[in-house]
Amino acid sequence: MSVMTESFPRQYARTQRFTVGEPRLIQVSGDGSRVVFVRSVSPRQPTNGLWVIDLPELGADNEEIVERLVVDPVVLLAGADDQLPSEERARRERAREGGSGIVSFACDPAATVAVFALGGRLFRADLGADPAATKVAELAVDGPVFDPRPSPDATAIAYCCDGVLRVVDVDGGHDRCVAADAPGSGAAGVTWGQAEFIAAEEMGRSRGHWWAPDSRRLAVARVDVAPVAVWHIADPSQPHLPPRAVPYPAAGTANADVSLWIVDDGADVGSRADPDAGADTRAASAAAAPIAVVWDRVAFPYLVDVHWPADHPLTVAVQSRDQRRVLVLAVDEMSGTTTIVGEQSDDAWVEIVPGVPRFAVDGRLVTTIEDSGVRRLALNGLPASPRGFQVRSVVSTSPRVIYTASESGDPATTFLVEGIGARPLTTVAGLHSAVVGAETIVVRSATMSDAGPATAVWRFDELLETASGGRARSPVHTIASYAEQPVVTPRVTFSITGPRSIATAVLVPDDGMAIDDRPPRSLPVLLDPYGGPHAQRVVHSQAAFLASQWLASQGFAVIVADGRGTPGRGTGWEREVHGDLAGPVLDDQVDALHALAERHPCLDLSRVAIRGWSFGGYLAALAVIRRPDVFHAAVAGAPVTDWRLYDTHYTERYLGDPFIDDGPYERSSLLADAARLSRPLMLVHGLADDNVVVAHTLKLSQALLEAGRPHTVLPLAGVSHMTPQEVVAENLLLLQVAFLRDALGNG
Repeated sequence: MSVMTESFPRQYARTQRFTVGEPRLIQVSGDGSRVVFVRSVSPRQPTNGLWVIDLPELGADNEEIVERLVVDPVVLLAGADDQLPSEERARRERAREGGSGIVSFACDPAATVAVFALGGRLFRADLGADPAATKVAELAVDGPVFDPRPSPDATAIAYCCDGVLRVVDVDGGHDRCVAADAPGSGAAGVTWGQAEFIAAEEMGRSRGHWWAPDSRRLAVARVDVAPVAVWHIADPSQPHLPPRAVPYPAAGTANADVSLWIVDDGADVGSRADPDAGADTRAASAAAAPIAVVWDRVAFPYLVDVHWPADHPLTVAVQSRDQRRVLVLAVDEMSGTTTIVGEQSDDAWVEIVPGVPRFAVDGRLVTTIEDSGVRRLALNGLPASPRGFQVRSVVSTSPRVIYTASESGDPATTFLVEGIGARPLTTVAGLHSAVVGAETIVVRSATMSDAGPATAVWRFDELLETASGGRARSPVHTIASYAEQPVVTPRVTFSITGPRSIATAVLVPDDGMAIDDRPPRSLPVLLDPYGGPHAQRVVHSQAAFLASQWLASQGFAVIVADGRGTPGRGTGWEREVHGDLAGPVLDDQVDALHALAERHPCLDLSRVAIRGWSFGGYLAALAVIRRPDVFHAAVAGAPVTDWRLYDTHYTERYLGDPFIDDGPYERSSLLADAARLSRPLMLVHGLADDNVVVAHTLKLSQALLEAGRPHTVLPLAGVSHMTPQEVVAENLLLLQVAFLRDALGNG
């Protein structure tokens, strides 16, 4: 009796690209004794629970290590995702979060408690080592609750609610408002404690409030969206519903007005104030007025990062509107005045690097600098990493500096590096990241050997010894992954191609065909790029090529190429797209295709298609419109067709202000070229997309119609920039293949 194997499109959609069941959102306690993370209980159950691992003491024999489920998703979380507040839905969209249950949580530094919101309700989980003492409690506060975070001493919880910041004692008592506009001020569209759209979507800052180390004060972002133009996003499939009003800062228009304030936590005099302090001191502390953090917000309107370390002042990073300058400011916590402690400038733009600015244990400021095309680690502004390493992020600065980097000649691997001496902590080709607490380092590694990432808990010295070629050690623990195994296994041929040494990957059907087979058997070609800034597709990770391999199994030779503008190759490579997001990226796809065809004669250049999503969708439409001599069909998903309709921070970084110089926007737009379309083009767009709004596709479709150019439009009702709906995601793959087969004549 034969057993039907589930199709890859169905499996890919159901498992949310094989992420369901993976350990995620890993945090390590400050002393390295505890690891906290979320994970669903099976690959067919996307609802995440909260898990804890208690590690043996450093130097002790490894005893049996148990992964404890602290919050059972089946018992506690039923129905919570049906009642999400709008702020949480927006946060998940910005984070591209498709899971359910606990998809965000926060711990105190010692990881004694974790707090999270479910369905707008506030929960606290005690994480004691004794499972019998572990308890989960709902705190009776007014909702909807968003982004709760415990104080460093684990005695209070700050959370957002209805645009204000509130604090409640950890036992649920004394719930109070600590940051809000004065009653009757008349300020509409003001929120306290939340990240604005630009920060969450483009700058990597997803939060808007930060506890002070003393657990008595908070730094709080005040966001006023009144200056921002309001766009309206409707769902045509539900005409009885009103459009959703979304403040959207399009290129060249006003951003939200963002300021930073220091506020008191509002603790009762007899509740949490220092019992050894005098009554006057306690009362003054409880009644302290908010303090504005002062910097030139006209010249530096972007609040990039906020960090309040225990042994240094409150530190903020701010960026100019043209993104060519970043200041690192130390804040006087009593007056709010600031002092410049670091500065970066660049003729094109200063890249925001995750994890900096921070302070090393010796007090030096850790940032990055651009040095002759190389992004290097910097200590007090002086380079501190080798020229051959492209720094990608800073993982930790205490107790030692650890960062991720790619070698200049191998952007497909991101490895872990420790210290100024640049000692590698990982040696296997792949994508490596880490979370650190004292001597414990949790390493997440995605390689070409496994379909999904492996997550291992190490003691630092043992990891270093193993990576340095000394005595091979084993991790303290490998965190289990319940993710499902894909029904396809990628067969990838990597190469550096063409005169510009473009990183490429080629996949062919898994039917025994070799990439160097010669005609009479030849294959239609499908380019499957992203191709733009901030994203790589050619990486040493199986997971990156699962969909591409399935596409190859449909009878295509699939090519993935990372041209100019993509990360990992250095600042010079990234800045090749400055002023033109169209020409360089398209030229590199063409050059990679032709160079690979010379190397692999099975590629049929008379049948070439391209598909992509977001920037990749823009690139696909660009290719078929501007180079019909090369590309014979395209599927463009959620494409940016007119960069004037995309947001300020991303677009102005590359194209500048359209009201000052419209030339880069004209060069990069698809609308003026619509009449040139002569090949089949399918446009796909989610009608609920608030990132690349559906107006992009509708404007291009209108221009094509006015020019008399046939094309196909596939609207996705209720779908945002993600496609998390299982049936939609599955059938979207199938429809793309059917369209491309028909367009290329190889059905």
